Amino acid sequence: MKRIALFVITNLAILIMLSIVASVLGVDRYLTARGLNLSALLGFAAVFGFGGAFFSLLISKPMAKFSTGARTIDQPANQMEAWLLDTVRHHAQKAGLAMPEVAIYEGEPNAFATGAFRNSALVAVSTGLLQTMSKDEVEAVLGHEVTHVANGDMVTMTLLQGVLNTFVIFLSRALAYVIDRMILRNEDEAPGIGYFAASIVLNILFGVLASIVVMWFSRRREFRADAGSAQILDSPRPMISALQRLAGMEPGELPRQISAFGINGGGAGGLGMLFASHPPVEQRIAALRALGN
Repeated sequence: MKRIALFVITNLAILIMLSIVASVLGVDRYLTARGLNLSALLGFAAVFGFGGAFFSLLISKPMAKFSTGARTIDQPANQMEAWLLDTVRHHAQKAGLAMPEVAIYEGEPNAFATGAFRNSALVAVSTGLLQTMSKDEVEAVLGHEVTHVANGDMVTMTLLQGVLNTFVIFLSRALAYVIDRMILRNEDEAPGIGYFAASIVLNILFGVLASIVVMWFSRRREFRADAGSAQILDSPRPMISALQRLAGMEPGELPRQISAFGINGGGAGGLGMLFASHPPVEQRIAALRALGN
Protein backbone atom coordinates (compact mmCIF):
# COMPACT_ATOMS: atom_id res chain seq x y z
CA MET A 1 0.00 0.00 0.00
CA LYS A 2 2.86 2.39 0.86
CA ARG A 3 4.47 1.78 -2.54
CA ILE A 4 1.19 2.36 -4.40
CA ALA A 5 0.49 5.58 -2.52
CA LEU A 6 4.05 6.79 -3.13
CA PHE A 7 3.81 5.93 -6.84
CA VAL A 8 0.51 7.83 -7.24
CA ILE A 9 1.65 10.89 -5.27
CA THR A 10 5.00 11.08 -7.06
CA ASN A 11 3.51 10.79 -10.52
CA LEU A 12 0.80 13.33 -9.71
CA ALA A 13 3.46 15.78 -8.51
CA ILE A 14 5.50 15.21 -11.68
CA LEU A 15 2.41 15.71 -13.85
CA ILE A 16 1.54 19.00 -12.13
CA MET A 17 5.12 20.25 -12.34
CA LEU A 18 5.49 19.41 -16.03
CA SER A 19 2.09 20.93 -16.84
CA ILE A 20 3.28 24.19 -15.28
CA VAL A 21 6.54 24.06 -17.25
CA ALA A 22 4.71 23.35 -20.52
CA SER A 23 2.31 26.23 -19.84
CA VAL A 24 5.15 28.68 -19.06
CA LEU A 25 6.95 27.68 -22.27
CA GLY A 26 3.70 27.92 -24.23
CA VAL A 27 4.13 24.48 -25.78
CA ASP A 28 0.84 23.21 -24.33
CA ARG A 29 -1.02 25.23 -26.97
CA TYR A 30 -0.11 23.04 -29.91
CA LEU A 31 -3.71 22.81 -31.16
CA THR A 32 -4.54 26.16 -32.78
CA ALA A 33 -7.27 27.60 -34.96
CA ARG A 34 -4.92 27.15 -37.91
CA GLY A 35 -4.36 23.49 -37.16
CA LEU A 36 -1.65 21.49 -35.45
CA ASN A 37 1.54 23.37 -34.51
CA LEU A 38 4.14 20.63 -34.88
CA SER A 39 6.95 22.64 -33.28
CA ALA A 40 4.87 23.31 -30.19
CA LEU A 41 3.74 19.69 -30.09
CA LEU A 42 7.35 18.50 -30.24
CA GLY A 43 8.24 20.88 -27.41
CA PHE A 44 5.27 19.61 -25.37
CA ALA A 45 6.28 16.00 -26.03
CA ALA A 46 9.90 16.70 -25.03
CA VAL A 47 8.87 18.43 -21.79
CA PHE A 48 6.74 15.47 -20.71
CA GLY A 49 8.91 12.78 -22.31
CA PHE A 50 12.26 13.84 -20.88
CA GLY A 51 10.99 15.81 -17.90
CA GLY A 52 9.22 12.88 -16.26
CA ALA A 53 12.10 10.50 -16.92
CA PHE A 54 14.79 12.82 -15.54
CA PHE A 55 12.77 13.95 -12.53
CA SER A 56 12.26 10.30 -11.60
CA LEU A 57 15.99 9.72 -11.96
CA LEU A 58 16.87 12.70 -9.76
CA ILE A 59 14.69 11.45 -6.91
CA SER A 60 15.55 7.78 -7.44
CA LYS A 61 17.79 7.41 -4.37
CA PRO A 62 15.46 8.83 -1.71
CA MET A 63 12.49 7.12 -3.35
CA ALA A 64 14.29 3.77 -3.35
CA LYS A 65 15.23 4.13 0.30
CA PHE A 66 11.73 5.11 1.33
CA SER A 67 9.89 2.50 -0.71
CA THR A 68 12.11 -0.42 0.35
CA GLY A 69 12.83 0.79 3.87
CA ALA A 70 16.55 0.57 3.11
CA ARG A 71 18.89 1.63 5.92
CA THR A 72 22.13 3.29 4.85
CA ILE A 73 25.23 1.97 6.61
CA ASP A 74 27.01 5.07 7.92
CA GLN A 75 28.88 3.34 10.73
CA PRO A 76 28.94 -0.49 10.55
CA ALA A 77 27.14 -2.07 13.51
CA ASN A 78 28.60 -5.56 13.00
CA GLN A 79 31.14 -7.56 11.00
CA MET A 80 28.72 -8.19 8.13
CA GLU A 81 28.07 -4.49 7.63
CA ALA A 82 31.81 -3.73 7.83
CA TRP A 83 32.47 -6.43 5.25
CA LEU A 84 29.76 -5.03 2.96
CA LEU A 85 31.31 -1.56 3.08
CA ASP A 86 34.81 -2.91 2.43
CA THR A 87 33.59 -5.05 -0.48
CA VAL A 88 31.69 -2.23 -2.18
CA ARG A 89 34.66 0.10 -1.63
CA HIS A 90 37.00 -2.42 -3.26
CA HIS A 91 34.65 -2.94 -6.21
CA ALA A 92 34.13 0.81 -6.67
CA GLN A 93 37.86 1.51 -6.65
CA LYS A 94 38.45 -1.22 -9.21
CA ALA A 95 35.68 0.23 -11.40
CA GLY A 96 37.02 3.78 -11.03
CA LEU A 97 34.06 5.06 -9.00
CA ALA A 98 33.62 7.17 -5.90
CA MET A 99 32.32 5.16 -2.96
CA PRO A 100 28.55 4.62 -3.33
CA GLU A 101 26.17 4.66 -0.41
CA VAL A 102 25.58 1.13 0.86
CA ALA A 103 22.25 0.08 2.36
CA ILE A 104 20.46 -3.01 3.66
CA TYR A 105 16.72 -3.59 3.48
CA GLU A 106 14.40 -6.31 4.76
CA GLY A 107 13.14 -8.60 2.04
CA GLU A 108 13.51 -11.65 -0.14
CA PRO A 109 16.78 -12.19 -2.07
CA ASN A 110 17.55 -9.24 -4.32
CA ALA A 111 19.87 -6.24 -4.69
CA PHE A 112 19.80 -3.05 -6.70
CA ALA A 113 21.74 0.07 -7.62
CA THR A 114 20.29 3.48 -8.34
CA GLY A 115 21.15 7.16 -8.37
CA ALA A 116 21.25 10.05 -10.81
CA PHE A 117 25.02 10.49 -10.78
CA ARG A 118 27.82 8.01 -11.35
CA ASN A 119 29.82 9.10 -8.31
CA SER A 120 26.94 9.40 -5.84
CA ALA A 121 25.04 6.17 -6.33
CA LEU A 122 23.32 3.79 -3.95
CA VAL A 123 23.95 0.04 -3.77
CA ALA A 124 21.48 -1.89 -1.62
CA VAL A 125 21.16 -5.58 -0.73
CA SER A 126 18.32 -7.42 0.96
CA THR A 127 18.60 -9.39 4.17
CA GLY A 128 17.28 -12.39 2.26
CA LEU A 129 20.21 -12.27 -0.15
CA LEU A 130 22.75 -11.94 2.66
CA GLN A 131 21.23 -14.90 4.50
CA THR A 132 21.05 -17.28 1.54
CA MET A 133 24.26 -16.60 -0.39
CA SER A 134 27.90 -17.24 0.38
CA LYS A 135 30.28 -14.31 0.65
CA ASP A 136 31.73 -15.07 -2.78
CA GLU A 137 28.25 -14.97 -4.28
CA VAL A 138 27.36 -11.72 -2.50
CA GLU A 139 30.65 -10.23 -3.75
CA ALA A 140 29.62 -11.17 -7.29
CA VAL A 141 26.18 -9.60 -6.89
CA LEU A 142 27.76 -6.41 -5.54
CA GLY A 143 30.15 -6.42 -8.50
CA HIS A 144 27.14 -6.67 -10.81
CA GLU A 145 25.45 -3.67 -9.19
CA VAL A 146 28.65 -1.59 -9.09
CA THR A 147 29.08 -2.30 -12.81
CA HIS A 148 25.59 -0.90 -13.47
CA VAL A 149 26.78 2.32 -11.83
CA ALA A 150 30.14 2.33 -13.64
CA ASN A 151 28.42 1.81 -17.00
CA GLY A 152 26.06 4.72 -16.35
CA ASP A 153 23.09 2.43 -16.91
CA MET A 154 20.66 4.52 -14.88
CA VAL A 155 21.33 7.63 -17.00
CA THR A 156 21.37 5.68 -20.27
CA MET A 157 18.03 4.06 -19.46
CA THR A 158 16.61 7.48 -18.61
CA LEU A 159 17.81 9.00 -21.89
CA LEU A 160 16.36 6.10 -23.87
CA GLN A 161 13.08 6.31 -21.98
CA GLY A 162 12.97 10.08 -22.53
CA VAL A 163 13.51 9.79 -26.30
CA LEU A 164 10.88 7.08 -26.63
CA ASN A 165 8.40 8.91 -24.41
CA THR A 166 8.82 12.01 -26.57
CA PHE A 167 8.09 10.12 -29.78
CA VAL A 168 5.13 8.30 -28.21
CA ILE A 169 3.52 11.59 -27.16
CA PHE A 170 4.34 13.34 -30.45
CA LEU A 171 3.25 10.57 -32.80
CA SER A 172 0.09 9.65 -30.91
CA ARG A 173 -1.19 13.23 -30.98
CA ALA A 174 -0.07 14.00 -34.53
CA LEU A 175 -1.70 10.85 -35.93
CA ALA A 176 -4.81 11.42 -33.81
CA TYR A 177 -5.13 14.86 -35.40
CA VAL A 178 -4.85 13.33 -38.89
CA ILE A 179 -7.49 10.74 -38.02
CA ASP A 180 -9.81 13.39 -36.60
CA ARG A 181 -9.49 15.73 -39.60
CA MET A 182 -8.99 13.46 -42.61
CA ILE A 183 -10.67 10.20 -41.68
CA LEU A 184 -13.45 11.30 -39.34
CA ARG A 185 -13.90 14.55 -41.31
CA ASN A 186 -14.14 16.83 -38.30
CA GLU A 187 -14.35 20.38 -39.68
CA ASP A 188 -14.86 22.16 -36.37
CA GLU A 189 -12.16 24.47 -35.07
CA ALA A 190 -11.81 22.42 -31.91
CA PRO A 191 -10.68 18.77 -32.02
CA GLY A 192 -13.51 16.25 -31.91
CA ILE A 193 -14.03 13.25 -29.66
CA GLY A 194 -12.28 11.17 -32.32
CA TYR A 195 -9.05 13.07 -31.66
CA PHE A 196 -9.10 12.33 -27.95
CA ALA A 197 -10.11 8.68 -28.41
CA ALA A 198 -7.48 8.07 -31.10
CA SER A 199 -4.84 9.86 -29.01
CA ILE A 200 -5.48 7.56 -26.03
CA VAL A 201 -5.45 4.38 -28.15
CA LEU A 202 -2.32 5.38 -30.07
CA ASN A 203 -0.56 6.44 -26.87
CA ILE A 204 -1.17 2.99 -25.41
CA LEU A 205 -0.10 1.24 -28.63
CA PHE A 206 3.11 3.23 -29.08
CA GLY A 207 3.77 3.00 -25.35
CA VAL A 208 3.72 -0.79 -25.56
CA LEU A 209 6.12 -0.73 -28.52
CA ALA A 210 8.41 1.67 -26.63
CA SER A 211 8.39 -0.65 -23.61
CA ILE A 212 9.59 -3.51 -25.81
CA VAL A 213 12.58 -1.40 -26.93
CA VAL A 214 13.40 -0.30 -23.36
CA MET A 215 13.22 -3.86 -22.03
CA TRP A 216 15.38 -5.14 -24.89
CA PHE A 217 18.06 -2.64 -23.87
CA SER A 218 17.59 -3.57 -20.21
CA ARG A 219 18.30 -7.23 -20.99
CA ARG A 220 21.44 -6.32 -22.97
CA ARG A 221 22.74 -4.26 -20.04
CA GLU A 222 22.26 -7.19 -17.65
CA PHE A 223 24.73 -9.25 -19.69
CA ARG A 224 27.23 -6.37 -19.48
CA ALA A 225 26.77 -6.06 -15.72
CA ASP A 226 27.34 -9.81 -15.29
CA ALA A 227 30.52 -9.55 -17.36
CA GLY A 228 31.61 -6.54 -15.31
CA SER A 229 31.23 -8.54 -12.11
CA ALA A 230 33.40 -11.29 -13.59
CA GLN A 231 36.03 -8.70 -14.49
CA ILE A 232 36.03 -7.12 -11.01
CA LEU A 233 36.38 -10.54 -9.35
CA ASP A 234 38.84 -11.79 -12.01
CA SER A 235 36.61 -14.82 -12.59
CA PRO A 236 33.06 -15.54 -13.83
CA ARG A 237 32.62 -18.43 -11.38
CA PRO A 238 31.24 -16.42 -8.39
CA MET A 239 28.63 -14.73 -10.61
CA ILE A 240 27.68 -18.06 -12.15
CA SER A 241 27.25 -19.51 -8.67
CA ALA A 242 25.14 -16.53 -7.58
CA LEU A 243 22.88 -16.85 -10.62
CA GLN A 244 22.49 -20.58 -10.10
CA ARG A 245 21.36 -19.92 -6.56
CA LEU A 246 18.98 -17.18 -7.71
CA ALA A 247 17.47 -19.52 -10.28
CA GLY A 248 15.88 -21.57 -7.52
CA MET A 249 14.54 -18.59 -5.56
CA GLU A 250 11.55 -16.33 -5.82
CA PRO A 251 13.09 -12.88 -6.38
CA GLY A 252 12.27 -10.17 -3.91
CA GLU A 253 9.83 -7.63 -5.32
CA LEU A 254 11.23 -4.16 -5.95
CA PRO A 255 9.42 -0.89 -6.65
CA ARG A 256 8.69 -0.41 -10.35
CA GLN A 257 11.13 2.51 -10.67
CA ILE A 258 14.14 0.37 -9.71
CA SER A 259 12.99 -3.15 -10.64
CA ALA A 260 15.07 -3.09 -13.83
CA PHE A 261 18.20 -2.61 -11.69
CA GLY A 262 17.60 -5.56 -9.39
CA ILE A 263 19.91 -8.55 -9.64
CA ASN A 264 17.00 -10.76 -10.61
CA GLY A 265 13.86 -9.67 -12.39
CA GLY A 266 12.06 -13.00 -12.30
CA GLY A 267 11.26 -15.32 -15.14
CA ALA A 268 9.16 -14.79 -18.25
CA GLY A 269 8.38 -16.94 -21.22
CA GLY A 270 6.87 -16.59 -24.68
CA LEU A 271 5.68 -13.10 -25.54
CA GLY A 272 6.22 -12.10 -21.93
CA MET A 273 9.95 -12.19 -22.62
CA LEU A 274 9.52 -9.05 -24.75
CA PHE A 275 8.59 -7.13 -21.61
CA ALA A 276 11.11 -8.75 -19.24
CA SER A 277 13.79 -6.48 -17.80
CA HIS A 278 16.16 -9.42 -17.24
CA PRO A 279 17.20 -12.29 -19.54
CA PRO A 280 16.55 -15.86 -18.40
CA VAL A 281 19.13 -16.93 -15.82
CA GLU A 282 20.20 -19.80 -18.10
CA GLN A 283 21.20 -17.36 -20.85
CA ARG A 284 23.15 -15.22 -18.39
CA ILE A 285 25.03 -18.26 -17.08
CA ALA A 286 25.81 -19.39 -20.63
CA ALA A 287 27.20 -15.94 -21.49
CA LEU A 288 29.41 -16.00 -18.39
CA ARG A 289 30.68 -19.48 -19.16
CA ALA A 290 31.60 -18.28 -22.64
CA LEU A 291 33.81 -15.62 -21.01
CA GLY A 292 35.80 -18.33 -19.29
CA ASN A 293 36.54 -20.15 -22.54
